[in-house]
Amino acid sequence: MKSMKAGAAFFIALRYLWGRAREGGRYLRGAAAGIGVSLIPIIVTLIVADGMIRGIVDRYLELGTGHIQVFNFFEPGEFREAGEKLAGLEGLRGIWQERRGMAVIAGRKGRTGAAIRAIDPSFWEDSGGYLVSLEGVSKPETGRDVLLGESLASAVGAETGDTIRILTLGQSASGGGMPRVSAFTVRGIVSSGYHELDALWCVVSPEGGNRILFPEFSSSSLLVKIGDPYRGVEAAAGSFRSVLGHGYSVYTWKDLMRSRYSSYVSTRQLLLFIMALVVTVAAVNVSSATSMLVIERRRDIAILKAQGASASGIRSVFLWGGFLTGLAGTAAGIAVGLFIGNFINQIIYALERILNFFSGFFSAGELKILDPGYYLETIPVVIDWPAVFLVGCFAIVCSVIASWIPAGRAGRLMPLELLRKY
Repeated sequence: MKSMKAGAAFFIALRYLWGRAREGGRYLRGAAAGIGVSLIPIIVTLIVADGMIRGIVDRYLELGTGHIQVFNFFEPGEFREAGEKLAGLEGLRGIWQERRGMAVIAGRKGRTGAAIRAIDPSFWEDSGGYLVSLEGVSKPETGRDVLLGESLASAVGAETGDTIRILTLGQSASGGGMPRVSAFTVRGIVSSGYHELDALWCVVSPEGGNRILFPEFSSSSLLVKIGDPYRGVEAAAGSFRSVLGHGYSVYTWKDLMRSRYSSYVSTRQLLLFIMALVVTVAAVNVSSATSMLVIERRRDIAILKAQGASASGIRSVFLWGGFLTGLAGTAAGIAVGLFIGNFINQIIYALERILNFFSGFFSAGELKILDPGYYLETIPVVIDWPAVFLVGCFAIVCSVIASWIPAGRAGRLMPLELLRKY
């Protein structure tokens, strides 16, 4: 035969991979194990990074910026006409007017800065399940009620039912700023599950906001939520601009969170790049494994060539070997990585319990693998299937490329010299 059929080359390569150790399978299986081990952290990193990004961004969208914000620069604070125009559009989840301002909160333990958020209570009801009421109610009911973020309440020593004082700036008769102190009753303590988002939250009703926040020292906007903020936000913003006309500025959450979101994505890409280098190094082991396989199977090569197998046919055997090695390692590594990533929260909690158990012997404080002051309390499990597929393809391609040189060397071996030797 002048050439070897692809099926025959595939079968021989498969036998080398799954055959007995003395037939050279130990080399390929070892290389496959190396690829699998290198893929586990990259898959887990991908799941954790995507989960952290999605969890943080979703909380900002549902509880912070909304999906789209509208500002009126001609008449700040006047949104009745804009709200009526937008209410007629399809695909909107809700429209709320919010007033924000800075203040100083004083409680039993001391005082600290805070961000006053005055918005209709229905906004907090449409929180996507991210707002958790730790104590008391989950929304202010009167103009004297206030909700505090968990960290803010801890900083000033406030509990449900306490009276706190809020210091804001009002306008004096001469037009300058004048401090104004107002008393509010803490009706609830809330948390978004992300410290950085709600650390300064001081939530009041629109009536309470109008009483303590003056237009000169606060900002007003319309917060709008749509059906899918990740796919339809640009189109929705475009329709908003055409409907509202001049005098209004429309910003999507991507505009409002551009620097923060870009930082998250850049960090994710950097982590994946570093992990990709690990996969590349692991794929180099396929080259070593294929070289050892060529050395041990020189007699097979000689017999195949003596029967008429071409150099390209011999080369295809070992290229198939590299492909199957990469495929086996990739399948195993991705499967284990997906399993670990799917139970990452349980694994972290178990490790924390183990570490805290042993740290108790050394009188150490409670240990946290992911400090809730900087990370989410629970990591959402988000699997980016296209990214997982690309990672698997990358590992397989690297394996085939790594086996190219030893496969070409096998195709150039001279059969007569090998037969004389063996």
